[in-house]
Parts: sequence; C-alpha cells; structure tokens
Amino acid sequence: MSNAAQGKGSARVAPDKNKASALEPLLARLRGQSLPLLLAGAAAIALLMVLALWARQPEYRVLFSNLSEADGGQVISELEKRQVPYRLSEGGHAILVPAAQMNALRLQLAEQGLPKGGNVGFELMDKQAFGVSQFAEQLNYQRGLEGELARTIESLGPIASARVHLVMARQSVFVREREPARASVMVNLQPGRELGQSQANAIAHLVSSSVADLSIDGVTIVDQSGRLLSQNPGDNGGLDGTQLTYVRDIERSYQRRIEDILAPLLGRQNVHAQVVAKVDFDSRESTAEHYEPNQAPDHAAVRSKQINESLAGSDAAARGVPGALTNTPPNQPPATRATAPGKPGEGTQASTDDSDTSASARSKTLHSERMTNYEVDHSVEHVKQAQGEVTRLTTAVVVNYRATEKDGKPAQEPLSKEELANIESLVRQAMGFTEGRGDELKVINSPFAVEDTSGPELAWWRTPEFFALAMSLSRYVLVAFIALLLWLMVLRPMQKRHAQTLKAAQAEEEPQTMVTESGETVEVPAGKRKAQGYEANMKRLREISVEDPRLIAMIIRGWMKKDDK
Repeated sequence: MSNAAQGKGSARVAPDKNKASALEPLLARLRGQSLPLLLAGAAAIALLMVLALWARQPEYRVLFSNLSEADGGQVISELEKRQVPYRLSEGGHAILVPAAQMNALRLQLAEQGLPKGGNVGFELMDKQAFGVSQFAEQLNYQRGLEGELARTIESLGPIASARVHLVMARQSVFVREREPARASVMVNLQPGRELGQSQANAIAHLVSSSVADLSIDGVTIVDQSGRLLSQNPGDNGGLDGTQLTYVRDIERSYQRRIEDILAPLLGRQNVHAQVVAKVDFDSRESTAEHYEPNQAPDHAAVRSKQINESLAGSDAAARGVPGALTNTPPNQPPATRATAPGKPGEGTQASTDDSDTSASARSKTLHSERMTNYEVDHSVEHVKQAQGEVTRLTTAVVVNYRATEKDGKPAQEPLSKEELANIESLVRQAMGFTEGRGDELKVINSPFAVEDTSGPELAWWRTPEFFALAMSLSRYVLVAFIALLLWLMVLRPMQKRHAQTLKAAQAEEEPQTMVTESGETVEVPAGKRKAQGYEANMKRLREISVEDPRLIAMIIRGWMKKDDK
C-alpha cells in the first residue's frame, strides 16, 4: 500500500513539474511583451509629474524694467542674498520675480535706494581723491548737482526717468563777458501719462531755484517724443497754465455752490449748472491826491504860529540890564491895538490923555505882527489792484421736470412759475449776482433725456475675477487633458493589446478537451495540439498542390531564387 501510495504521489507530483516547466516559456514571453507597456507607463507618469510641477510653479511678474547694468547687478545681488528666485528678460534690462513677492520686494529694495536710476548724486563728492584739481572738483560738483536734480524730478508721478544737463554760469570782472547759467531737462513719461503746463513750469522753477544765476527763461524741458514742454511767460501774452487752472477752479466753485443749494430741493440728478467766469489778470496801480476847501479858523488845525512885536518912540533905545523888565517903559502902559468886531487882524492905535503933555511927549508906539499857518485838508490814496478779479459771471441752469404719477403710471410735469422764480432767486444769492458788473443768469425747466450710464452688465464669465481664476486653473486643466490623451491614445491601447496577447498565450498553454468518435472526452496537451495543427496545415497544402500545382511551383521557384541570392 505504501508503494502504491508513493507511486500515486509521484504520479501527482510529476504533472506539476511538467506544468511548471511548461509555464516558464509563457512567463518569459509575457515579460518580453509587458516591457513596452511598463516603459510607456513610466514615461507617462514622468510627463505628468513634470506637468504638475510646471502647473505649481509660481507666476513671474516684472519687478523692475529699463534698468541700467549697474542697477541690475545691485538688484540681482540683493535678490540672491534674500534667496529669492528671479528671471531676466529684455536682454537683462528687466527682472522678473514671483508675483506673490513682487510688492514686498519693491518696498524693501526702495528702502535701500534701489534702483538708483543710473543717476549719480552728491555721493560722488564723498570719494574725492587727494590732490584733485579744481577743474575736476568743479566737474564732479556739476555731475552731482545734475544727478540730484534728476532724482528729484523722477519723484514726480508722471515721470519715469529724467536727465539734467547744466551749463554753469561764467563769471568775469567785465559785465559784458558774464554768461548766465542754462539748463536742459529730458523727461521720459510713464505710458499713458502727460505732463501739464503747470507741472512743466514747476520743474523749471525747481531747477532755476537750485542753480546759481539761472533764470526760468534759461530752462528747457523736452519729453521723449521731442515735444517742447517749457514755455516762457511772454510767449503767450503772460497767460500760463496756472491762470487757466485758476479760472477753471472759480467756475467749478460757483457750479458746485449752485448744485449744492438746489440738490436738496430737486435732487442732484435733476439739476445741472454751468458757469463761465471772466477774470481780469491785468496788474494796475493808481495814486490820487485830494485837496478840500479850507475850514473855519476855529475848527482848523494850527500848523505854526509866529508873533513879532516892536516899540517905536524917543525913548525907544534899550537901557539897563538886558531882559524883559528893562525893555518895558517905566510907569507907561503899552499901547494896545483894538480889534474891531468881525474884523480880526485890524486894529486902531490908542494914545494917553491930552492933559498930561509930558506923558504925551514921552509917548511910545508898540508894533505887533502875528502870523498863523493852518493845515491844509490834503489826502493821498495809492491803490494796487490784485490780479484774478472776477469781472463778469454768466450762469446757465437746467432743471428737470417734476416726477409724478398719472393713472398709476410714472409721468413728468413742468414746474410752476413761482417755483422757477424761487430757484432763480436762490441761484442769484449762491453766485453773488451783481448787476453792475454785467452778470447774466438763465434758468430753464426742461425734461431730461434718460440715458443708461451704468453700461451693459458683464456676464459672470467675463468678469476680471473669473478671468484670473481661469488663468490660475488653466494649467491644471491642461495637465489633466494631457493625462487623458496619454491614457486614451497610449496606455489603454497597449493595455488591451497586452491583455489579448496574455489571453492567447494562456489559451495556447492550457490543455483543451476533445470529444472522440466514441464519445469520450480526452484532454489534448498544448504540444500535441500544435502537432495536430501542423498536420492539418500539411494536409491543406497537399490539397492545394493537387488542386493548383502551379501555385506550389511558383512558391518553390521563389524560395530557390531567394537561396541563389
């Protein structure tokens, strides 16, 4: 029993070994056929990883552009110190950094004075060599002054860059040989920006105030298009941009006053006003002297008063000690001059009594003169009129109809005459209407045309927010699309082909059952099935040779020619 059992056990083990030996060619064949599939899968995975990294890569934006080589090198050195990734474009004149760090880097680099814009300022004077000549020192000072002025001009909003050229004043002991300073300013404006006349005049005043012996007329300002921006005041009859701005400000001020006072009554959208102001910019000075008639002596102011008195007679000679008492005659009252009433300044001479002859012989005459100067009523007036005086105002106001309802539908009706009169009165008070200077006012009541000023509403898919989101997601969508193409066009066909090959190989290696003529089921091994297939092919060839011997002769002739070659 044991031998039989062992024989059965060996009989069971032997088929397993034969089956394992039969599967080895199949496994080797499968390994050879699955290698292209594995390589294609690895390549697809690598490509997807590269695309995923590209999609996650940050977006780069321009940090600075139009940089000089010196400024570009300093900015790159600072970025490398901060370990910030960067890229170069436009031949190295533009530096790109990740968009998330762009604003912070601009502020941090600006704190360190980068970029400097290629202009050298007064720091050039910090490195003066010992024994430098006076000419070189003066030249360095001029270069530093030009650079500082250029930096100051570049700080203005519309200006991207600027260059300043100075011609310093030439001093001489002879007045005729002296030459004033001159300056030329070249400005590069920002895209889409313009430099107004007032701003150009401000730059001219800035440069003129910074250089000795430089007048405003000696400053020339040109933009990158070659347009002359500086203009002398005499070229336009004394009218400059500041005066035009002053007139516009006055008109807007009056317009704002009128609309503000009518807005609570009518609504801001129901009233529109326009004001035209005529402003006098002429400079005038006048001096006037006025003399009034003299006033009465009792009320007039005394300017000076002079009195002269003299004594005439036989004893007129002065005796005694000099003084007031010596000059007075003894026991002799002075003669008086009576003044007639109503006639000041006219008097009669009075004498002593006729009974005393001795006193009459010694009579004396006192002569008195008085002169009084009064102030003259005189006034001097000097008037200097200020420029920019409003000489005339012309105002036009349009008022919309009143909104009402008629039969349940919105309607409009005009304002009454009393309401228009009240509106006109308010406008007169708001604008300071003066009939003497020729002001004009016109108030009209008319329906307004309804216009849709809001514009068409953008669809949600055309909004800037959706566009930014779509741009950020487009990379991931592209990666997913490429992955889908790889699966449909490469990996999936190879997988199907590999599955079919594997199924065919397994079908060839597995034993098949056949039913004999007697009705018995017999397993046909793979090797025997191949032999049966060979015999079937040979049988078919014999039948073909019998049916068409020419075809077999042509095949054999072709083999012979192939062997001869």
